[in-house]
Amino acid sequence: MSQNQFDKKSQAWSALFSEPMSDLVKRYTSSVFFDKRLWQADITGSLAHAEMLAAQGIISADDHASIQKGMGQIWSEIESGAFEWKLDLEDVHLNIEARLTQLVGDAGKRLHTGRSRNDQVATDVRLWLRGEIDLIGGLLTDLQKALLVLADKNADVILPGFTHLQVAQPVSFGHHMLAYVEMFSRDAERFTEVRRRTNRLPLGSAALAGTSYPLDRERVAKTLGMVDDAGNPQVCQNSLDAVSDRDFAIEFTSAASLAMIHVSRMSEELIIWMSQNFGFIHIADRFTTGSSIMPQKKNPDVPELARGKTGRVVGHLMGLITLMKGQPLAYNKDNQEDKEPLFDTVDTLKDTLRIFADMVNGITTKPEAMERAALKGYATATDLADYLVKKGLPFRDAHETVAHAVKSATERGVDLSELPLEVLQSFNPNVEADVFECLSLRGSLNARNTLGGTAPTQVRAQIARHQKRLG
Repeated sequence: MSQNQFDKKSQAWSALFSEPMSDLVKRYTSSVFFDKRLWQADITGSLAHAEMLAAQGIISADDHASIQKGMGQIWSEIESGAFEWKLDLEDVHLNIEARLTQLVGDAGKRLHTGRSRNDQVATDVRLWLRGEIDLIGGLLTDLQKALLVLADKNADVILPGFTHLQVAQPVSFGHHMLAYVEMFSRDAERFTEVRRRTNRLPLGSAALAGTSYPLDRERVAKTLGMVDDAGNPQVCQNSLDAVSDRDFAIEFTSAASLAMIHVSRMSEELIIWMSQNFGFIHIADRFTTGSSIMPQKKNPDVPELARGKTGRVVGHLMGLITLMKGQPLAYNKDNQEDKEPLFDTVDTLKDTLRIFADMVNGITTKPEAMERAALKGYATATDLADYLVKKGLPFRDAHETVAHAVKSATERGVDLSELPLEVLQSFNPNVEADVFECLSLRGSLNARNTLGGTAPTQVRAQIARHQKRLG
């Protein structure tokens, strides 16, 4: 057999070509060494397709049985590491199909009836991503639960709340942690929505125009669990769109980017709070590293790296959007480039969520340092303004009055709560001795006892709400 004949026999398109593919082109166009992670989805989708072909009388019961048996052996071979992935066979689909044909003969060749690699890969990626979204949902739950535990332990701990990185008002540390619970709960909602649109069947669209075989696409969708909440099959309704759509991958990466942005914001705060200049928290040693030259250093490498990896994931989103922006219908080879950024996004997000849930469990707070910092920034100035408003002063006038009081406290080097009563009364005669309750950090915290506020009673109510939601 000539080299030409050998190469043509190993390729799915064979007869039309008069020379073999060059080794450089093989390496350039091959995807098998990164898309082989789709093998479970590929076998699962193929088995559902084969079952439908048999039910429709397109292949025989014997062929169906042979395909099932052969796929079972391939599954075992891949799981055990005995399966030989071949560059010549280009991708996960052709590798599995070639091995199936080797095992069961013509029955393996009949499996591809009524489908193309175009709708096959679109189905495989959707099946694989659906499973990954489910795993990510669980990891988001774990992270939220860890944050709730930390919030519950610190519902009464006073943290200086910041705007513009300037001390603004005192807040509960637990309240601050619940802000991230809200962010990650929205992320979970987004992934649920992405899953719903991902869980639709392209298979049966063939290359781009559908097929002349009497396929039952809804049967395949039901077999693969591509159904809505009522159990109705979810099938892509336009064959051109079905094979070329990668919206679901872009949507997923967008949701992942937002989740990583939330991680990055939290990372930034943890890094600042851990620094000696703040000293608000301690992160367990197993999540930090030392310096090769400075023996006193304890570096927050995990949150720093998560902050960096956020840029990586956002970059993948930009890459996928750019990949799709200029493509005409229908499928183009460009779409092979969707997998590596999607795979890396999934891996990065899962690893980050997993390690952050563990790291949050290893955070301890330093309440005294936080309270000292809150006292430095006149964090109860707004409380004094509110106090004066309740005494009948218009808010804008109260704002101006408190500004003078803060200036006086600054000149004296004391907190507002440390100004003598007669000094406070010099700014407004309506000030009485009860002013000192509102000027205390604890009084300020407790006063914000409205829905969504930072009062410890509200914080505990929100913790209970989230615990019920998460189960």
